[in-house]
Amino acid sequence: MNKFIGIIFGLILFLAPISAWIVNIWGVGDAASVFFKGGLVWMLIILGAILLVMSLSSLKE
Repeated sequence: MNKFIGIIFGLILFLAPISAWIVNIWGVGDAASVFFKGGLVWMLIILGAILLVMSLSSLKE
């Protein structure tokens, strides 16, 4: 029975934010979009820095 409770709880935690984003309750959708866009930019910057450092270290050898 605990597995079913875990599955139901996981589905609730998975679907509740998605439905709040779609319906845009309390501006959640706008905040999530802004956070995602900002996080995506920072992720690309960090990925570029990591690739640059790895390339420079391989040139050193």
